[in-house]
Amino acid sequence: MATEATFTVPSEQFPLGTIFEQLPGVSVELERIIPARDVVIPYFWVRGVAVDDIEGAFSEHPGVKQIEFVDSVDDEYLLRVQWAVDYDDVLTTLTETKVALIEAIGTSKQWTFEIRGDTRSDIATFQSRCRELDIPITLTELHALTPVETATELTDKQQEALVLAFEWGYFESPREVTMEDIGDELAISEQAVASRLRRGIKQILGSTLTDVTPHSR
Repeated sequence: MATEATFTVPSEQFPLGTIFEQLPGVSVELERIIPARDVVIPYFWVRGVAVDDIEGAFSEHPGVKQIEFVDSVDDEYLLRVQWAVDYDDVLTTLTETKVALIEAIGTSKQWTFEIRGDTRSDIATFQSRCRELDIPITLTELHALTPVETATELTDKQQEALVLAFEWGYFESPREVTMEDIGDELAISEQAVASRLRRGIKQILGSTLTDVTPHSR
């Protein structure tokens, strides 16, 4: 049975975490991962700060070959990174074990990854490989894949976070508050805020769009 898992990694243990040394208030979110034969090249967003040289905010790291600015919208920057294939980290381990990355969000405190395996043993294999490479992951959630059709109601915590984010202007452009502000109000971490917002929005979309005819590609 397909299985989803959530795990965390200390911010400094992931190559893109070097940005937090200069810009501790930003968040970084991987948008897409493209597995290739010899390298993984994802796009990622940097949010929560306006700087003239966003590429320069990243310090050199042995896991990164190159970072290239692509585009920006208000205080959000889209960049592309080329990873070093000989550096063992979470992404290379995911590619090696053929576990799919659904989402990854990083802050100055930690990185939170959501992954999916075809079976529970795929997740176990990924964990074992991380232990072999001394990659300090902490598993925080493990569950069977949930069909989108069943996600019809928000939990109380998801609704609380979404209402607060909406009322405080988190969804405005530019944003009027940060995830840290929301987390301080709710007495939870930024990662917990991100998870509640993401899952809440996913549930809303799942319950409202399931009957919509998908667009052809």
